[in-house]
Amino acid sequence: MTESLSERLAAARASYTRGGLAEDDLASDPFAMFERWYDEASAAGILEPNAMVVATVDPEGAPSSRAVLLKGFGPDGFVFYTNTTSRKGRALAAEPRTALLFPWFALERQVRVEGEATPLTRAEVRAYFDVRPRGSQLGAWASHQSREVAGREELETAYADAEARFEGGEVPVPDEWGGYRVAAHTVEFWQGRPGRMHDRLVYRRDGESWTTHRLAP
Repeated sequence: MTESLSERLAAARASYTRGGLAEDDLASDPFAMFERWYDEASAAGILEPNAMVVATVDPEGAPSSRAVLLKGFGPDGFVFYTNTTSRKGRALAAEPRTALLFPWFALERQVRVEGEATPLTRAEVRAYFDVRPRGSQLGAWASHQSREVAGREELETAYADAEARFEGGEVPVPDEWGGYRVAAHTVEFWQGRPGRMHDRLVYRRDGESWTTHRLAP
């Protein structure tokens, strides 16, 4: 008899054996630690290691998550760009607290970030928009993210209209296109271990400094 999907899911498991994470392994702050792990994820050939899941809550309390690309990073926070009238943009306008997840499964690792998102300045948005591929710039004009459309043809027509509108010239930043910086107050580094005895070491902001703690897996 063929196993059902539920049976196959119940039996699916892997033993995490790539390594561990001890307190002595931690950098002095979560940003140095994140950069170290990001570089290792990139060197390992992980597809788009800057891909992260952004979780938000709307004014009615409904949660939502989606994958976006990290496009800036530093002690002041984690930066991504999007349409500010999208579902995530509307949610962040109402509730700026958010969570990020970097799922580096090939290394049996994940990084979880919790913090508060603030909009980037128009100068910051413009500086990044200007270095995007032209096709992506046109796509920002053609797609009003998260809005319902009649079909693929509507999107293709909008893209063609944008191409014609800006033919031979620079593509300006759409008013509704922007970005956010997530200032972290908690950053957790998770490393898989055998027997599900995973290592979870978390940095928590304490004024201008950070404290570290171990969590049960």
